[in-house]
Amino acid sequence: MSTSIQRAIVSVSDKLGLVDFVRGLVAAGVEIYSTGGTRRHLESADLTVRDVADYTQFPEMMDGRLKTLHPKVFGGILCRHDRDDDMRALADHDIARFDLVVVNLYPFEATIAQEDVTWEEAIEKIDIGGPSLVRAAAKNHAFTTIATNPEQYSSILNEVNETGATSLDLRKRLAAEAFAMTARYDRAIADFFCGEGQSGFASTLNTTWRLKSSLRYGENPHQAAAVYRSVGADGPSLVAARKLNGKELSYNNLLDLDSALSMVRSFTGPAVSVIKHNNPCGAATAGTLSAACQRAMDGDPQSAFGSVLGMNRAVDAETAELLSTPGLFVEAIVAPAFDSDAVEILTTKPKWKGNVRLMEVGEFGPPEAERQFRFLGGGLLVQDADSQADDESLWQVRTDAHPDDRLLADLRFGWEMVRHVKSNAIVLAKETSLCGVGAGQMSRVDSVEIAIKKAGDRASGSVLASDAFFPFPDSIHQAADAGVAAIIQPGGSKRDDEVVAACNERGLPMIFTGARHFKH
Repeated sequence: MSTSIQRAIVSVSDKLGLVDFVRGLVAAGVEIYSTGGTRRHLESADLTVRDVADYTQFPEMMDGRLKTLHPKVFGGILCRHDRDDDMRALADHDIARFDLVVVNLYPFEATIAQEDVTWEEAIEKIDIGGPSLVRAAAKNHAFTTIATNPEQYSSILNEVNETGATSLDLRKRLAAEAFAMTARYDRAIADFFCGEGQSGFASTLNTTWRLKSSLRYGENPHQAAAVYRSVGADGPSLVAARKLNGKELSYNNLLDLDSALSMVRSFTGPAVSVIKHNNPCGAATAGTLSAACQRAMDGDPQSAFGSVLGMNRAVDAETAELLSTPGLFVEAIVAPAFDSDAVEILTTKPKWKGNVRLMEVGEFGPPEAERQFRFLGGGLLVQDADSQADDESLWQVRTDAHPDDRLLADLRFGWEMVRHVKSNAIVLAKETSLCGVGAGQMSRVDSVEIAIKKAGDRASGSVLASDAFFPFPDSIHQAADAGVAAIIQPGGSKRDDEVVAACNERGLPMIFTGARHFKH
């Protein structure tokens, strides 16, 4: 069932794309009613708008707190067009029928996210009339169209231009999105009023996720899977990325690409990460992206076959040519952008040209402080993400020997890397590139042994980073025998003095950071 659009009421906080949308509606013969700042915004673009206050004969008051809450507005939105008594009520009370409601809400969440926001400022950003308009229009979606997001404007305008009306399918979809939006809005207000306990966590936690796509399967073919996008998450992310080439991403691809992206975000210089089974098998920084890429791929060439890559610079032709070397195979690449020449090379030159997934996320900076969620049977774990830089002023050299500038640069790099490796985690780094990784072992001694084995001859002169303290000095001797030149670790063991003594015996500088980086 189609409903013709003859009259619209428009009242928005976010005015993105509004003028073009309303101009299109006016061209289609739609009469526009509006309020306050929205009306002035439209009139400044030479659009003819009728003031809602003139229509209701009731002025806006209380600094805009009261604008649209009036029977002549809500009657026109809620009337059922197939009910004679509803239509008679409109005529008896001189109420205009509103076929389209265009409303988005005061930015409450953005306001409370600001530093030093006052209680009074937050309260004034609680929208009253807006949610009421949205819910009324969504409830009456059989006859009324509701637009709550600028991304919806084109779909509405296309149907209006084609038929002068909107379809029931579109109105149902818009109503569902409208109710999801008001639910999230109310949850944010409720959480704000509930406040945070002494732990800094809200007493009631509500999150909203919107289905982005179903996946072919999960970690294994017998597991069904899907990917959801967090409602309100508008920053650069893998879930919001644009795919430039390649077949559908798998569940495991998404996990690996997210790890690859998070790993390179911390570096200011060109950086590349190489991920396999959600652990790094290579990573590096260098003066150019191509140099960083070459050194990252050299970290563990055997494991890098079939890996995914993360880059913190736009992928250029030089880097793309390097990845097209015969014998290399890459599943996917995530980066801020891809130069057109790089896309051409990566999608035409290698043997795997048709399959490589190229994921463009847009420009990004260092990771922001955020909360992480992990689901348990019947519950949820929440923690601050381990994404913020450590305070180097707390680092202490606890050994007789001190690292020189070259070793210190490698120690910084290794310490940044180790937080991305499954615990017990050991990494060896040399010339700001990863050369050996021991991940996910039940024994730290085993992790040290694996990292040294992976590094081979490159272990000589490398530095070792450990995500947690060494409980015994045996790993120190193991590392020194392999030629490791310096060590960085949190400290905090009952046997720290024995570990330091072992370093002094072998002439190794060791830094205690005072911070642990377990990744379970």
